[in-house]
Amino acid sequence: MQQTHHYTGLNDIEVLESRKLHGENVLTPPEKDPWWKEFLEKFTDPIIIILLVALVLSVIVSCYEYFSGHADLSAFLEPLGILMAVLLATVVGFLFEQSANKKFEVLNQVNDDTLVKVIRNSNVCEIPKKEVVVGDILILETGEEIPADGELLEAVSLQINESALTGEPVCKKTVNVADFDKDATYPSNHAMKGTTVVDGHGIMRVLKVGDASEYGKVYEGAQIDDSVETPLNQQLDGLADLITKASYIIAILIVFGRLLGFTLTRIPSFDWIGFLPYFAGSIVLAAGSFLLTRKTALEEKSDFLKYLFAILFLILGFVAYYFLSIGSSGINWELFSSYALETIMIAVTVIVVAVPEGLPMSVTLSLALSMKRMLSTNNLVRKMHACETMGAATVICTDKTGTLTQNQMKVWNFDIAGDDPQSPKDQSLHDAVKDIIYEGISVNSTAYLDYSDPNKIKALGNPTEGALLLWLHEQGVNYLLLREDAEIIEQLTFSTERKYMATIVNSPLLGKKVLYLKGAPEIVFGLCKNSPVSKEDIENQLLDYQNKAMRTLGFAYQIIEDDKDYIKEGKVVAENLSFLGIVAISDPVRLEVPDAVKSCLSAGIDVKIVTGDTPGTAKEIGRQIGLWERDEDDSHHLTGTEFAAMDDESLLQRVLSLKILSRARPMDKQRLVQLLQQKDQVVAVTGDGTNDAPALNVAQVGLSMGDGTSVAKEASDITIIDNSFSSISRAVMWGRSLYQNIQRFILFQMTINVAACVIVLIGAFLGTESPLTVTQMLWVNLIMDTFAAMALASLPPSEKVMKDKPRKTSDFIIGKQMWKSILGVGIFFVILLFGLIQYFKHADITSLSEFSITDFGKNFFNFGRGDGLSPYELSLFFTIFVLLQFWNMFNAKAFMTGRSSFALIGKCSGFLLIAAVILVGQWLIVTIGGEMFNVVPLKLADWGIIIGVSSLVLWIGEILRLFAKK
Repeated sequence: MQQTHHYTGLNDIEVLESRKLHGENVLTPPEKDPWWKEFLEKFTDPIIIILLVALVLSVIVSCYEYFSGHADLSAFLEPLGILMAVLLATVVGFLFEQSANKKFEVLNQVNDDTLVKVIRNSNVCEIPKKEVVVGDILILETGEEIPADGELLEAVSLQINESALTGEPVCKKTVNVADFDKDATYPSNHAMKGTTVVDGHGIMRVLKVGDASEYGKVYEGAQIDDSVETPLNQQLDGLADLITKASYIIAILIVFGRLLGFTLTRIPSFDWIGFLPYFAGSIVLAAGSFLLTRKTALEEKSDFLKYLFAILFLILGFVAYYFLSIGSSGINWELFSSYALETIMIAVTVIVVAVPEGLPMSVTLSLALSMKRMLSTNNLVRKMHACETMGAATVICTDKTGTLTQNQMKVWNFDIAGDDPQSPKDQSLHDAVKDIIYEGISVNSTAYLDYSDPNKIKALGNPTEGALLLWLHEQGVNYLLLREDAEIIEQLTFSTERKYMATIVNSPLLGKKVLYLKGAPEIVFGLCKNSPVSKEDIENQLLDYQNKAMRTLGFAYQIIEDDKDYIKEGKVVAENLSFLGIVAISDPVRLEVPDAVKSCLSAGIDVKIVTGDTPGTAKEIGRQIGLWERDEDDSHHLTGTEFAAMDDESLLQRVLSLKILSRARPMDKQRLVQLLQQKDQVVAVTGDGTNDAPALNVAQVGLSMGDGTSVAKEASDITIIDNSFSSISRAVMWGRSLYQNIQRFILFQMTINVAACVIVLIGAFLGTESPLTVTQMLWVNLIMDTFAAMALASLPPSEKVMKDKPRKTSDFIIGKQMWKSILGVGIFFVILLFGLIQYFKHADITSLSEFSITDFGKNFFNFGRGDGLSPYELSLFFTIFVLLQFWNMFNAKAFMTGRSSFALIGKCSGFLLIAAVILVGQWLIVTIGGEMFNVVPLKLADWGIIIGVSSLVLWIGEILRLFAKK
């Protein structure tokens, strides 16, 4: 390139000093946690923590049972099962996320060894871009990526693609202060690292390198860990807290009830008045332990400690009264200690039974299945939680370029001057003018088309010129043939000062030399002598296009009959130019975006445009997608400069009503997301550029586009493969449907746990052993529940959820209707199962055909010890318990749908298959489980009776749903 000044650049010593002072031109890679640390993070899940506590308690109980001789090695099956539940839930989630992360490796690693031209020691040389230092003089040429931030010293027709930082595909750069764009995101005389020269050339002095550059700041912002807790985690925390407290309270009731019963039977004349001071003292000590554990360093684990202390102090109160009432000589310490320890073991068993061991695994499976199935709707999920979090989104902050628009400039309309479609025209003259326009566009351009992919022809070079060539292709015109046939005599490239480009060619079309001119319409029109339209018509036309946020170009030509110079001193000197017309060019909105935005708005999700583009363009795009009205109050819009100048307190009052943030810088987007989160919003961010990365990372869900930059993809949770905004609304539908499926599973499993806990609790007070063994509960809580989770997760998403408003993060995951169902169905199951225990205790049943409803009623309140339960009766009880839950799974499937559980059954083949697997699994366990599951085979007739009678659970649910519709 030709230089107008002499630059010496840095010498070798100055280079070393600059590198020492400002650092190297490399980006510091983020520190990544080792795989083992990422795995251990899975154990911070609230339900997993409860399981770990239950595991420790279960090991203690098993060790006592085994070493005291009360049980063999089978006593360790329960802790082994809990351990398997923990490992399955954590390992499956870890492996799925690791697999997804491999798909999201940075696609294009930055090549720091690319050579750039630099002036050093008064000499032009090439060095790797990583060796560029502050103070270097760089030579910038078309097609090159700018390696550092700097100030332009020279700029000749210089245009830079800043879309990676601002979303702007073409920014005109100049060193002429009078031509500076005051609204530009970055100064007109600055060039930024990571952007690309699309036209012209220049010379730049480096001001910032590496992490200090604007690109470096964005890259660093993209690495900030997202510490925002997901809505699902918040709600599972609440569920874990409920389960913990409920199980501990039940355990305390068991300890209190059993010790009270023991004391009443051992002391002939129990003195309630005398006992009350001891009981009150134990309560005071227990309350004191509550306060004490809250003030310790173990506050986070105080739930377990305070309830443990409460149990111990309750035992202490009974021991004190027992000791003083009978005297130390009259106490059978072996009997008391054995009974107290047995009581604690029962309490621990209740805690273990209350914990839904299958829940973590089930939630993980639900997320994993949705993660896989969402891929079929062009949502490639990287982080598992994002599947569900999209359903809780209340705000979507979206980039404009490449997300709402196609990120490809296209000709919207070409107005041929004087071509009035309402009046008859000379077709031959019209065609002749079109041919001149075609040749002018072809030869008066520096852009090219890439035909390597016939299905996706790409423009190379200036995007505006590329749009013109693509338009020619759509007209069936091969620009390259026209360009190669016309000999270029002289060319004046575009510059921001002239605002036009001119080329003189030997035209094979006209058989003469022709001057072709294109540029700003008002400038080109002003140079023309001949025009079929008036200046007023041109101005009105331009105003209309500008209101639609379109770029415009004017075209003119002149046939040259002599040998005069028509280009002098960098300007066109022509006196007989004819105006050809105006072309309007835009980055069109994606066809599916308006409907997708409408779908999100109707679902209660606010959509906000956050772009580096101009206010006018941003508002017009907002209008086209249905987000902005022409007479909209401007209080719903801010520019990046205004946004940065406001403090957080002022912005917090406006962020919810804000619709458009234009001229936004990368960190503005991140700040907006964080402010929205302070207003308790669940924020999803969409974007495709490096400038979107910080906001993508800090949002609860970051969605990058499939053809976006590698940095944007790395910062995101989900990649929209087809770049379609409609895929985002589908992700919301998936997320909401998934949350409902998780709720259905919790409804299903909590009903089981309520029934099991109450059965164990009643047995503890009646002094009978639980009819459900450890291995049986493991089958129910682990295997059966896991299959049930898969069945419920396999349910297809429902479009009905898009009519609902987003749920609040403060909402408890178990809603009012769920509580009614859990407690109602759970209590019904308890009554039925308790009646069966009482009936089996006092009747020797060898087949259900012998069942008598009269005897069932008589024995319901018969609290005598009876004959106990035979192995066959225990097998009947276990199978009835499982089948009740089996049919209740169908009720859970229909929960919140307002429809029959048989609705759309044809689309639920996965659900039916898994239901069949559960049924077959139960038959296998009862038939061949033997001693391990404490069962014996059942008669075929009894299987038929159990399946038929227990299915009443489903039919009653169907009747209730039928009446609920009315």
